[in-house]
Amino acid sequence: MREGKATKPTMSKSYSVAVAGATGAVGVEMIKMLEQRNFPLQSLKLLASSRSTGKKMTFRGEELTVEEMTEASFKGVDIALFSAGASISRQFRQAVTDAGCVMIDNSSAFRMEDDVPLVVPEVNPEDVKWHKGVIANPNCSTIIMLVPVAPLHRAFGLKRLVASTYQAASGAGAKGMDELLRQTRDVLDGKPAEPHAFVDPIAFNVFPHIDVFQPNGYTKEEMKMVNETRKMLHTDAIRVSCTCVRVPVQRAHSEALNLEFEKPVTPEQAREVLAAAPGVIVVDDPANNRYPMPIDASGHGEVLVGRIRQDISQPGQTGLDMFVAGDQLLKGAAYNAVQIAELL
Repeated sequence: MREGKATKPTMSKSYSVAVAGATGAVGVEMIKMLEQRNFPLQSLKLLASSRSTGKKMTFRGEELTVEEMTEASFKGVDIALFSAGASISRQFRQAVTDAGCVMIDNSSAFRMEDDVPLVVPEVNPEDVKWHKGVIANPNCSTIIMLVPVAPLHRAFGLKRLVASTYQAASGAGAKGMDELLRQTRDVLDGKPAEPHAFVDPIAFNVFPHIDVFQPNGYTKEEMKMVNETRKMLHTDAIRVSCTCVRVPVQRAHSEALNLEFEKPVTPEQAREVLAAAPGVIVVDDPANNRYPMPIDASGHGEVLVGRIRQDISQPGQTGLDMFVAGDQLLKGAAYNAVQIAELL
C-alpha cells in the first residue's frame, strides 16, 4: 500500500517547528511524519512535561533532547504541533500566539470556536487562510469519516449520515494500547482484565462508551462527530447521528457509514468519485475478500473505503452503505497535523 495520495508541496523556505507532547503516542508519530514527509525544517524543538525532560529522541539520524515546555519555548518558532491535551493547549495558547507562532492543536480545546479553523486538508484546505494563530485538528473519527464522505457530498449533496464506529485502543494514547496488550495477556493467563485506561475491559470485549455521556444520551465523542462534520462542510442542514464503540484493535479506527444524498447515486458512481479523491484508497472486492480492515490501514496515511453498496431501505437510489478504516494515530492525528503545516 502506498503512503499518502496527497502530494507533497514544494517549499523553498525552511521553518522552525516545535512538537508539544513529543513523547506521547501522537507526538512520536508527528516527529516521524515530519521526517517521512521531508518537511523543510530550519530547526526542530521537542517539548514535553518536566518528567520527560532530558529524554533523547532520534530525528533524521540525530539525537535530539526533549525540553520542558514553558511559555518561553515558542520564541523564534514558526509552527507548534500540539498533542499534549486540551488543558495544556489552553494554558499555552497565548504564549504561542504572542510569539508569532501558529498552533496546530490536536486536542478538543478549540475545535468549535468560531475564530479557529477546523481543517482536514483533503476536505476544507481553504479554511486555513482565516486562522488567527490557532488551527484545530478534528476528532480522529471525524477525520477518517470525512476524507471519503466530503467528495461524495460535493458530488451528490449529503442529506443524512449515520455512523457506527469501531474505535481502536490507540484513541486513549499509549496507555490505551498498553492496556489492550496487558489485558489480553491477563485473560489468556486466566487472570481478570482490570480496566485503568478505559471504563470497561478492552480485551475480548466491545463497549459503546467513548468519552462522557451527554444529557441527550449521546457521548461527547459522538457529538464531536456531529458538530465537527457540520463545521467543516459549512452547513447545519446535514443530519448526523453516531454511535461510537471501542473495540480490541490496536491503532486503526473503522466505521460503518449509511449515507443519504439529495441526488441519486449508484455504487459505481461513488467508486469513480472516491478513486479520484485525495487521501482515499478504494478496497472493494468482496468476491475476493477484499474490503477495508484496520490491520491494513495501520501505518498508512490514507483512508480505506469499501463494501460500497446501494442502501436497499431508501427509494430512488439516494442511499449508500460503506465501510471505512484509517490509522487513528496518523490520518486521525499526526499525519493530518503535518499536512496542515504543509498548507501553511
